[in-house]
This record gives sequence, structure tokens and C-alpha cells, in this order.
Amino acid sequence: MRDRRFAEHLAVYVDVVRTGSFSAASRRRAVTPSAVVRQIDALEKDLGVPLLVRSTRALSLTDAGRHLFERVQRLLDDLADTHAEVAAFDGAVSGTLRIACFPTFGKRYVIPVLTSLAREYPSLHVELDLTERLADPVAERLDLVVTMGDLQDSTLIATRLAPLDRIIVASPAYLEQYGVPESADALRQHRVLDKLHGNDLLGWSNILGTPTGEACERVVFRSDDFEAMNGAAIAGMGVAFLPSWVSGPSVQAGDLVRLPLSGEGWNERPSGIYLLRALQVPSAKIRAFTEALKNHIGTPPRWS
Repeated sequence: MRDRRFAEHLAVYVDVVRTGSFSAASRRRAVTPSAVVRQIDALEKDLGVPLLVRSTRALSLTDAGRHLFERVQRLLDDLADTHAEVAAFDGAVSGTLRIACFPTFGKRYVIPVLTSLAREYPSLHVELDLTERLADPVAERLDLVVTMGDLQDSTLIATRLAPLDRIIVASPAYLEQYGVPESADALRQHRVLDKLHGNDLLGWSNILGTPTGEACERVVFRSDDFEAMNGAAIAGMGVAFLPSWVSGPSVQAGDLVRLPLSGEGWNERPSGIYLLRALQVPSAKIRAFTEALKNHIGTPPRWS
């Protein structure tokens, strides 16, 4: 190692590989793409081997580059975690808080909490990834991830925010026009709303006894967005089967009616909404956000 900036170059290299391009890494680091290229050039010169195969379309790793990335990313991640855990003893709520969660959940419940924290802690900055996919706190270097359902065995630390249950709902206007289904058999004759992209993600088949695939005529509306599905139910398009954190507030407001078919047996198996983190010792910013979100949701949850 001849270059005194070797460690800095390694960190830039990991960012380039993770983001997939010089420009993406430069945006993440708030520098110019040419500055990133110069650091990668310096790293390759210091090591004496090429690390990246560069083309106009994409970057690919050489064998040496792949080996370096696999070794270095773990070291840098461990260093970052150690820094965060030691800094947690400072108690200052500052720095950048990185969170991932469902879009609807983030807009309804996370952003109000972040707004109040921003007023209280001006030095706190936030990166909020609104995504339907299950984000990985370790691989994506996230402080917190909101996840829902059954917890998988892992080394991640989970904080339970609320129970997760699902409710069948329809608008008063829809029920006046089509009648109130008193059973699952009766519900099979109704117009239903379903999730787009995925095989029975909402679990309609557990109630109706048959899957609601694309060929199912009773499905009159599909969307990949919970807010859109809830809005379609309010508009009277059909019966929805959604998490209570989505439709509960609309039931409270009188825009939707909850239909407790069969005693809602699908909610008997415990399930929950959780905050996942990788750090054993949470930083002050993580603790502040976690407590604020728990208080905002409340016990029982504000949507119950």
C-alpha cells in the first residue's frame, strides 16, 4: 500500500460497486463523477491490477475487483457499525437516519413523526425509501426497516410496533346498492378489489375458497398501491380486504364499513408490524425515532 488515501479510495470503490456507476456513487457522496473516477484510477494504480471493466453501458468487476469488494465491504460495514455504536454513547440526535418502509405506511405514519423530530432536532437528516420490496438493513446500510408479517429468524433486532390484522371493508354506498354480505358464500357474489402483481398477496383465497387470479371475473379493480385500493373502496368500486392500518382510519371516519365475516378468523394467528435494525446498540437518532413512532401509533394502534 503506497497511497496514503488507500482507505478512502476503498470506500469510494465499494460505493461504485454497490450503486453500479460512477455517477450514482458521485451523487451519494456529493462530488463530481470525475472525482470518483480519479479515486478509482488511483486505487487501481496503487494495487497494480484493474478492478473494473468500463463500458458505455455498465461497469463489471474483474476477478481481482470482485475479490476486493467481497473482502472490503464487510470490513467497511463493520467499521461503520462500530463507529455508530460508539457514537451512540454521545446521545446526540444528529446525522442521517436511513429508513425503508411501505409507501402508504411511510406517508401516513412515518412522515408525521419525522416532521416533529425535524423540529426538535435540526441536525437530524433523513433518507426515506418508500418501497414495496423487503429491504435489507445490512446489505443496504439502512438504520431501520419497517416490516410486516411473521418475523424470520435472523441476527436483526426487532421492535414490535403494533399487531397486524386485515379487515374486509366496503363503502356505505356500495353496500346500499349491492347489499351487505353476511357470509363468505355471499361475498363470492360481490365485486372485489385485489392487489396487482403477485399471487393472492392479500389472502382472498382464504376467505373466498378460490384464488383471485387475473381471470377471476369478480375482481373489478387491481392496484399495486394500498392507498389506491382504499380509495377505490371508498369510491364504491367493490369490497376490499386490506390491513387495518390502511383502512382503519376510513372506518373511523365513516367512509368505509367493516364487515366482520366469520369473526375474522384470519386474524387469529398473531402477526405484527416491526422495526428492524442491524445494530446491537442503537444510536440516539434510532432511539428517538423508534420511541416517537411507537408513541404516534399508540396502544392500541390509532387505526383500531
